[in-house]
Amino acid sequence: MEKLTNKEEEIMRILWTLEKAFVKEIIPEIKDQKLHYNTVSTIVRNLEEKGYVSHNTFGNTHQYFPVLSRESYRKQFMNLATKKFFDNSYKSVVSFFAKEEKISAEELREILEIIEKKEK
Repeated sequence: MEKLTNKEEEIMRILWTLEKAFVKEIIPEIKDQKLHYNTVSTIVRNLEEKGYVSHNTFGNTHQYFPVLSRESYRKQFMNLATKKFFDNSYKSVVSFFAKEEKISAEELREILEIIEKKEK
């Protein structure tokens, strides 16, 4: 799938939360700046062209909903980032977060427990 811009990702997060929405329902959820209706409508249509969103038609308006789940996008994003920035090494990803103090020893122990449970 095609990479999303920051604004497209923000709109996707809103749609994942709302599950389905008209453009007028998306606009108040945008955090940083209030975008014009036509701008948001264009972003949503771009998401539809990229295959992330679809719509139901109600008269002259469309109600949009995500086609790709948050989890599927997360996997796609993490796989790409791991490949691009960490030479496809998940060990390097975890090491990076440990060195940056973004993950604690307790959290690492919890991750090990998850891994060990999967191996059984």
